[in-house]
This record gives sequence, C-alpha cells and structure tokens, in this order.
Amino acid sequence: MPKEEKKEKKSAGEKKEKTVRAPSAYNLFMKTELPRVKAENPELTHKEAFKIAAGNWKDSSDNKNKK
Repeated sequence: MPKEEKKEKKSAGEKKEKTVRAPSAYNLFMKTELPRVKAENPELTHKEAFKIAAGNWKDSSDNKNKK
C-alpha cells in the first residue's frame, strides 16, 4: 500500500484566527452568581461556592432547560 502524503505543517506565524463566541446564559449567570455566593459565605472554598452557584442555576429563571 502506498503511503499517504504528509500534511504540510504550519509555521508558528500562520495560526488560525479564533472566533469569539458570545457567552451562554449559564456563563452569564455564573459570572454574577459566584461572587454573590462568595459574599454571603466567605468561608467557603471556591469549589464549594461553585457547587452552590451551579445548583442555583437549576432553579434559575434564566435556565431555559429548567424542567
């Protein structure tokens, strides 16, 4: 079987330009909710505060997937 031709490597200067996507409703919610949770409970670690904020998303009116 013949070998396939190797793809040409791009040099460091030829990087593909990234497109910036708009933040999702979840991202916007977490951006405001996490500081609020941390302000109410300053003793929480970041991980614990993130869990609480993510749990609040489940019941949020901003959540379109809420059941």
